[in-house]
Amino acid sequence: MIRLATEADAAPIAAIYAPCVQGTPITFESVPPSPAEMAERIVGTLPRYPWLVDEEDGAVTGYAYAGPFAQRVCYRWSVTTTVYIRESHWRRGVGRRLVAALLGVLAEQGFRSAYAGVTLPNAGSVGLHEAMGYEPVGVYRDAGHKLGRWHDVAWFQRALQPNAPRVEEHPAEPADVSTVLAARSPLWADAEWHR
Repeated sequence: MIRLATEADAAPIAAIYAPCVQGTPITFESVPPSPAEMAERIVGTLPRYPWLVDEEDGAVTGYAYAGPFAQRVCYRWSVTTTVYIRESHWRRGVGRRLVAALLGVLAEQGFRSAYAGVTLPNAGSVGLHEAMGYEPVGVYRDAGHKLGRWHDVAWFQRALQPNAPRVEEHPAEPADVSTVLAARSPLWADAEWHR
């Protein structure tokens, strides 16, 4: 089942993330956040942006969330997206389910574009994003240094409102996740939220 994350999910989320921090360049963090810090991140993300978890037999198998693309006010219709899966659940469809649900929520909120940065090389993440409709838009060369070498970061973009006009005098503001829930959007009751 895919659902909104809560503070109670902080410890399993931190456990999924820690090996990526410690042993890979997938993330440019160098110290794994504690469960308490992860709880603060979840609370700080919600209710403006979604933070979702995939749960199987009561255990969190992966998570995905969105955040602001950049701080300037005119970027407010764009988001960055992130997804991490417990290694034991790689190649089992968890990433696709999480990204599909995340993109659906973001579209329902009224965001226009989603961006994802992928540290290279990472064929699995590149393949996942391309399979979910993200298109490559560029590569930042030598963007970060970790584990004794420089790493490039590829950037991908996915339209969330593909039929929206390119010129809008006053585009609607994106809604908070809580507003989407309060409106009882059909998305939240859709069977796609469950396996």
